[in-house]
Amino acid sequence: MRRSSLSVSSFLLHILLLSRIFFTPTHSSDGDGDGDLVDQICRKTPFYDLCSSILHSNPLAPKSDPKGMALIMVNDILANATDTLNYIEELIKQTSDQQLEQQLAFCAESYIPIVKYILPQAADAISQGRFGFASYSIFDAQKEVNACDKKFSGSTQSPLGDRNDIMQKLVDVAAAIVKLLLNG
Repeated sequence: MRRSSLSVSSFLLHILLLSRIFFTPTHSSDGDGDGDLVDQICRKTPFYDLCSSILHSNPLAPKSDPKGMALIMVNDILANATDTLNYIEELIKQTSDQQLEQQLAFCAESYIPIVKYILPQAADAISQGRFGFASYSIFDAQKEVNACDKKFSGSTQSPLGDRNDIMQKLVDVAAAIVKLLLNG
């Protein structure tokens, strides 16, 4: 019963994220460069649709500058990482496969610093205008997610593949926005 509820939960999370991407109205530019700031920023990221859906769904984003948008993205990553960590902990409780349990425990150990230290430090750094440190922190979060992914390479299908993929994309978007702040 617990396994099916996690499967349903995972399925609903994916539907929610996809609906945010495909059904969130975008306020696209009419070609003359006068589009809203969210679109201007998101067009400079590797995943425009994801960036746009997250920022347009946040009521603070249209009133934000690029710094505020970077903070919104990092907070969205933090929420996603927290949800993924909770999901990993539930999977650990449910599995009887010792190898899978060890892989999941490794991933939990990768996600714990992301949630408790790395992303909160990135958010603080953005708030303080320390964009170099924020960039470093975001890259560090990406390394932790990659380490988790590598635990499942080879013989085992990762139960975290979709979640880690979403995390990677969110991190790439946040990194691109922070890079704009560094260069701007």
